[in-house]
Amino acid sequence: MKTLKSAKCGETVKVVKLDGEGAVKRRIMDMGITKGVEIYVRKVAPLGDPIEVTVRGYELSLRKADAEMIEVM
Repeated sequence: MKTLKSAKCGETVKVVKLDGEGAVKRRIMDMGITKGVEIYVRKVAPLGDPIEVTVRGYELSLRKADAEMIEVM
């Protein structure tokens, strides 16, 4: 399955599933990233960390480790 980490700059993807456990998963959900939401990948840093995305009308930066837990299509 494709993860948010592998999404390219300028791509819009839809969240299929959130992996992870407990507090980490809760933190991702608190940022507005839930199943079915669309995410637009704005920028990816040269070394891939962090990834800047637009979710629900606001901008958000995610670490690579967090982006790996978000399955998208």
